Amino acid sequence: MKIVFAFLTAGLGVAVFHGLNLPLPWLLGPIFACLFAALLGMPMSGFKPLNDAMRTVLGVAVGATLTPAVIATFPGMWPTLLLVPVMVLAIGVAGVPYFRRVWGYDFPTAYYSTMPGGLQDMLVFGEEAGGKVRTLSLIHATRVMVIVVALPFILKGIWEADLSNPPGVPLTTVPWRELALMVLCAALGWWGAKRLGMFGASILGPLIVAGAAAMAGLLENRPPAEAIWAAQFFIGMAIGSKYAGITLAEVRRDVVAALGFCLILILLTVLFVEAIYALELAPGQEALLAFAPGGQAELTVLALIVGADVAFVVAHHVLRIFVVILGAPIAARLFDRG
Repeated sequence: MKIVFAFLTAGLGVAVFHGLNLPLPWLLGPIFACLFAALLGMPMSGFKPLNDAMRTVLGVAVGATLTPAVIATFPGMWPTLLLVPVMVLAIGVAGVPYFRRVWGYDFPTAYYSTMPGGLQDMLVFGEEAGGKVRTLSLIHATRVMVIVVALPFILKGIWEADLSNPPGVPLTTVPWRELALMVLCAALGWWGAKRLGMFGASILGPLIVAGAAAMAGLLENRPPAEAIWAAQFFIGMAIGSKYAGITLAEVRRDVVAALGFCLILILLTVLFVEAIYALELAPGQEALLAFAPGGQAELTVLALIVGADVAFVVAHHVLRIFVVILGAPIAARLFDRG
């Protein structure tokens, strides 16, 4: 019943956003509706297998863009890719003291609240280190929500991005053979990545398999708009539902602390994006989407909608998560000794 209620609430959010002609109704509508319902104490829950299945759509969408011409541009990304570990370090240096000294968090909770990695990975690492799982969940959910909500307005305000663009072509225009191949890429990629223990398996596995199919000339289309709208819907529902059961004390402590941290993240992102743009290393819109420390799936959706260089954006987010997951346990031990 919690899942059904979350689904109906998210659907109402889509309808309200459509009715008011607000941007990104399939993503922001479910986020705000589920968040509002959670704050009212309504019982809700996401459905992780279905959420992960929807993420495979985004993996296939990115993989389908990896034509030989796109792959040829990868060597030119190295200057901005080198800045990704620098930004992760800057976030750690600013965030850990913020949570420790301003909010009094213990070290494991402060450290894993700061690291901009995947939610599930940070929860696992943080719990193993003795951190507070509920606090970590609220901090990261708020980080992703604020970034995802703020970026569309920034993109529209600065670059006049058209957020009403469909994220793909209609379902009826995609050949059924390619649709079947997309489903196969999603299933095989997800299964194989999970068997290998790959981080972000639901996105990266399908991305790799679909990319191979695109390189071989078997895929010429991305998943249809209807599939990507569905992915937005369930991603938004999952973000908003994470606030289910939240108490007033958690709002005053953890959510307010997370909002302050989001200001730090936004300032750091602006500094890096300004530097990248000033040095002419990348266009401003792509730099913002690549360095904004939101969720990989959510930023992929935004890149698809505004017509940004999806491969550029995804490459930087994959590297960020890779750096965080490999470096977080090692750095945590070093910092803890200090």
